[in-house]
This record gives sequence, C-alpha cells and structure tokens, in this order.
Amino acid sequence: MSKILSFGFWNSIARVILRNRVVILAIIIGITIFLSTQWQHMRFSYTEANLLPDDHPINLVYNDFLEKFGEEGNLIVLAVKDSSLFTPEKFSAWNQLTQTLQGYPEVENVIGLGNLKKLQKFEDPKRFEMVPFIDEEQWDMEDVNRYREELFEGLPFYENLVYSENSNTVQTILYLDEDIVNSEERKVFVLELLQPMIEKFEDDHGLEVYVSGMPYIRTLNAQSIIDEIELFIGAALLVTSLIFFFFFRSIRATWISMLTVIIGVMWSFGVIGLFNFEITVLTALIPPLIIVIGIPNCIFLINKYQQEIKNHGNQAKSLQRVITKVGNATLLTNVTTASGFAAFILTDSKLLREFGLVASINILGIFILSLLIIPIVYSYMRLPKEKHLKHLNKRWIGAFVDWMENMVRNRRITIYITTIILLVVSIIGIYNIKISGSLLEDMPQEADFFQDIRFFEEEFDGIMPLEIVIDTKRPRGALSLSNLKRMESLETEISDIPELSSPLSLVRLAKYSKQAYYNNNPKYYQLPTSQEQNFISPYLQGIDSEEDLLSAYVDSTGRYARMTTFMKDIGTEEMNRIEENLRPEIAKIFPEDRYDVTMTGKALIFQKGTTYLVKNLIVSLSLAILLIALLMAWMFRSLRMILVSLIPNLLPLLVTAGLMGFLGVPIKPSTILVFSIAFGISVDDTIHFLAKYRQELKANKWKIKRSVYAALRETGVSMFYTSIVLFFGFSVFTISSFGGTVALGGLVSATLLFAMLANLLLLPSLLLSLEKNIANEETLKEPALEIIPEDDSEETI
Repeated sequence: MSKILSFGFWNSIARVILRNRVVILAIIIGITIFLSTQWQHMRFSYTEANLLPDDHPINLVYNDFLEKFGEEGNLIVLAVKDSSLFTPEKFSAWNQLTQTLQGYPEVENVIGLGNLKKLQKFEDPKRFEMVPFIDEEQWDMEDVNRYREELFEGLPFYENLVYSENSNTVQTILYLDEDIVNSEERKVFVLELLQPMIEKFEDDHGLEVYVSGMPYIRTLNAQSIIDEIELFIGAALLVTSLIFFFFFRSIRATWISMLTVIIGVMWSFGVIGLFNFEITVLTALIPPLIIVIGIPNCIFLINKYQQEIKNHGNQAKSLQRVITKVGNATLLTNVTTASGFAAFILTDSKLLREFGLVASINILGIFILSLLIIPIVYSYMRLPKEKHLKHLNKRWIGAFVDWMENMVRNRRITIYITTIILLVVSIIGIYNIKISGSLLEDMPQEADFFQDIRFFEEEFDGIMPLEIVIDTKRPRGALSLSNLKRMESLETEISDIPELSSPLSLVRLAKYSKQAYYNNNPKYYQLPTSQEQNFISPYLQGIDSEEDLLSAYVDSTGRYARMTTFMKDIGTEEMNRIEENLRPEIAKIFPEDRYDVTMTGKALIFQKGTTYLVKNLIVSLSLAILLIALLMAWMFRSLRMILVSLIPNLLPLLVTAGLMGFLGVPIKPSTILVFSIAFGISVDDTIHFLAKYRQELKANKWKIKRSVYAALRETGVSMFYTSIVLFFGFSVFTISSFGGTVALGGLVSATLLFAMLANLLLLPSLLLSLEKNIANEETLKEPALEIIPEDDSEETI
C-alpha cells in the first residue's frame, strides 16, 4: 500500500490524467449522464423515520398491533373554534364539507356533525341502531341550537372525539384508506385536494379551520424538506462561491470550482437514486454537504497551481506538481472525512446506515472529481494573470500567522490554562444535556401546520396516538364486564396525566349502550351492572356486524382490547417518567400473571429510537476515532504522535457537547450527527500539520522549535482558508426552518472553529512542550506513505 501511495505513483497518475484529458472528461460526462438517469428512482419518504432495527422488540410489538387493528396513523382532523359555526348558513356549510370529503375514494370514513350518528333503542324487535344525529335537510336557528345543546350535553360518547371538553371546539375526523397512508397518493390528496378545499371553505365562510393528524403533518413536513433541498444547494453555492472569490479574486477559479461541486451534487442525487434510497431529513443534507466539503479540495488544488505558476511559470510542470504534491494529502483528508460518515454504516439504524453510505461514497467522489476536473480544465486555459496571484501575499493573512506563532512561542501557559478552563466548563455543561425524543421538535416551528398542532394539543390534549393493547388471554375476554371495569380504572389513571388525553376504548361503547338503554339520558353514561348487562344484551345483537363499532377497539377473537390515548409533544425524559409511573398502576389493575399489557405507537417508537440512537452515537463516534487513529498510526507509525494529535480534535467535541448543555440543545437524531461529522473533518487539519512538521524535522536536522514554527507558518494559511469555508458552508444550514438542521449547522460550524484554533495553537504547543518525549527520530519513524513529498517546502494549501 505504501508503494501504491508513493510519490512515484502520483507522478504516474499525473501523467495518465494529463495525457488522457479528453477520455477522462468523456468518462466524467458519461457517469454524470448515467447517474442523472437514476434521479427518477429517488423516493421521498412517506413514513416517519424508524430509528430502530426491524427486529427490535419494540418494532415487533408495533407490527403485531398493526396486524390486529390495522394502521393507527391514518387520521386527519379538521376543527373549528368559532361560535358563529352554530348559525344555519355556516352549520350547513360545515356539514356539506363533511359529505364532500366522504365522497373521495382516498377517504375510508368520516366522523363529523354532517354524518354523526347516535345509538337509538327500538323495541320491536329489541335492538340498538345507529341513527343520524341530524335528521333534517334544512334548519333554522332554533334547530341549530337544539343540535348544539344535544351534542355538548347529551352525547358524552363523542367528548374529545367530535367536540372538545375544554371548549366549544368541534372537529371532523377523516380516516384515510390504509393503502394510501404511506404512499404518494397521500401527498396528492393532502396538497392538491384537501388543502385547496379547506382554503376555499375558509374564504367563503370566514371561518378558520385547523388541520392536523399524522398523515397531514408528515405530508407538509416532507414537502418542507423537498423545498429546502433547493434552498440549501443554492445557499451553499452562493456562500462558498463568494468566499472562494474573496480569497482568490478570480472569476475563472470560482466557476471551475462551482462546476466541480455542481457535478458532485448531481452525482450525489444519482447515488441516492441508484441505491433506491428515500430522501429523508438526513439524506437531504448530503448535496449541500458535498458542496461544503468539495470547495476545500478546490482551494488546495487551485492554490497549489497558482503557487507553482508564480514560482516558475511552466504550466505543464505546475499541473503535474498539483497532482503529485497535493494528491496524497487531499486523498488522506477526504478518506478521514469519509470515515467520520462511514462510521454510521456500522450502526443498526437503517436511517443512519443509508446516510453514512451515501455521504462517504460521495465524499470520495468529490475528491476524484476535483483531482480530475481542475487540472484538466486549467490545462486548456491561459496562465493566470498577475492579479490572480496577489492573494498569495495578503498582509492580513501574514498578521494572522504572526499572531499564532507569537501565541505558541510566548503564551503556551495561557493556551493550556484556557484549554483546562474550557474542559472543566464543558464537562459541567455535558451533565446538563438532555435527550429529546420529540417527533415534532425538529419540524418548522413557524409553519401553519405546526401552529395547528399546538391548537389541537390545547383543545384535545394531543395529536400523536399512544396505543395500549390488553391481552386478556382468553377468547371474548375483552368483552367481559370485569375486564371493562379494569379498563375503566386504567382510563381514569391515564386521564389524570396532563400530557395524555382521555382514552378511547370499548368502555365508551359499553357506557353508551347503557345510556341508549335508558332512552339516551346522559346521566346513565356509565358502565352497566351485571344485572343491567343482562337486560341490555338482547339489544346489542347484530350491532357490531352492521356498524363495525367493535372492530376498532377489539380484535376478531375478542381476546385483545385496544385503548388509544393522544399525547402532547413531550420529550424522552417526560415519556420515561410517565411510563415509570404508569407501569406499576397497570400491573395493579391487570395482574401480570393473567394479562399482558403493552404500549406502542409511532410516537413512542420514535422516542425509544432516539434513546437507541444515543447509544449508537457513542459506538459510531468511537468507531470514527478508532478508524482515524488507525489511519494516523499507519501514516506516522507513532503511538505517541497519535495521542498528541487526538487531543486537539477531541477537545472541540467536548466543548460543543458542553455548549449544547448550556444552551439547552438536546441530543436528538439531528444533533447526534454533529460529533462524528465534525471529528472526521477537523482531523484533516491535524494530518496536514503533522505531515508538514515531520517534513520540516528532516529538513532542519531534527531541530524541534524551528520545525514547529515552520510547519505552523506553512500550513496555518491553508487551515484558516479551509476552516473559514467550512464554517460558513455549514452555517448555511442555520437558515433552515427545521430546528434540528439549524442546530446541526450551528454546532458543526462551532466545532470546526474550535478545532481550527486547537490545531493551530494547542497542537504545536503540545509538540513543543513534549519535544523530548515525542519529537525524535525514534518516535517519528519512516512513514507508511509520503503525505507531502520531500522536495516540497512550499505552501500547499
């Protein structure tokens, strides 16, 4: 391997590239065309991100629930909180909206005022029937008031189902066809049919309609992700091109770099389509990431080309030296960056595996594109003019390098004290970090649909279903009066929890049957006694088969009962507390030797998945550190040098973690990525510095101080340039409307800034302070490869 990555090898590569320019360009165009044909296979995610492995016990419980009761996340709710709704004109319009929605094939069922039914007792023969709540086609104000009074005071069965117990809010519930819930048809229905219809209704009747439900939320959230992909790509190109032009003051250099990263973006979309992966909130970040990571490659190559032109003016020699002298360094830095992302491939989370695979492949892809396109395109162009080379002698850059050297030479104690203070403060902050399993926290907070979520939380105590399944362990056990009483006790416990709504279960139907038996007197809305149950039973014959009332809350055997409550947007810690308090009560009500009670639901799975991801974070970060440490061991063949080099890269991660604790930024799926990504990128600077340091040691006959200062001056500018590009490049993500993406951009930017300062100040300080222990010929053995060729003593950005 060392022979393969030798200086002679890169000379051969340079000759191949420069002698086969047309063929290579044709191959790049061919690959680009092929990958662009794969865009059609990109799929946008129509389900919530499942962060757990498919065979995880929590997923198995949820899949078992779906087999028994069907899809639980197929509800869309429409609500109005306006007293003027109960006027003849608006009341009629609202009911007509219900009937219109019922007519769409995408809608399986609708429960609303327009088609509401009530349980009615008949004597000949004895039976219960569901009869229309509104039995007239036209009505006046007196009729509307009568319906309103009967709804709010006479039908407790529909409390928190059709009307809110907290106010006069009325809602209509749409049950979507289960076959479209996780398909593109859902998107078409929501965006092209439902939304325009609601907007027209609001304009025509002056009523504000609140809309929510998981299918609706997921559709608009996915659309926001799609919209932001274009925004991120455009913003990343704009910011990086402006910074690039500021550094080089060359339109030609800027457009060559933009061309390179744009092709890289096209490849990234093609790779996603080639693997038939979904566009998720994570994979949507890859195209702009490629821009941000690709631009530093361009800086290294173009700056080296201009350096060579300035030194001797020979274009052919300059282009060859660009490839031979920068090839190893850029390859190794891209490999370490890709390693940070590739660590996610080794996790058990499908979401992270896909992200890690696509990101790492495309990072290596953008390296290859940079190495091929930039020398080839420049070979067809005239030499850079003198004005394009002026940036190589910027005074302010020299002042920055002088400041760094002065700090390392004269203020090492200050650097160490500052490092220790940062470390102690960061550890305090780390203890304040919380884990957030909120399904909604990362969604656009200012979006109308998010405001509607808050409305439903206030009016109906939540929108995200939490399912409780009770296994009575005997056929029709769920229908027995004793078990119904146990369920009622559990409902009481759940209703006392502020974060959860009053549950829906068989108990409601049992209570409603007694009310109907007593001629719909609401004071009899309660569970029947055993004697009353005998009287009521004849009236219940056939009602379940006709109206399908039972199937939603009991399985076909009658053994399993379902209880649905809706939870507010709470985090992992709050949910764990609720579980800890609820589990003992469940065990008291349903003894574990006679019943099995499980909790499930997509919101709960997401929270459990977040906890699972935190454990994977430690594993993936450890793997990233191990991979990069092995690479550095192979490159430098020095254990002590590895330890010294890891310190400046681990410190920024600790500082960022502490910052998260103090700022209240929780650990969640989006912020989990920060550490592995930042570590993989920041270690690039360390590789450049140590490679140059080793070269200076040999050139200066192992004189430590002279070598450190020379390496600092040589690599300081390049580290500053690339860090600034990365800092502002990742800052682009802070314009997102998604809280998690904002946090990701801000935290990675801050980490890379800390990493730059650590590599420029702390690393050389450590080398100087420990010079007797590490900086000798025994420690720095002959490396496995020449990262920087021995004859290269010039700046190689």
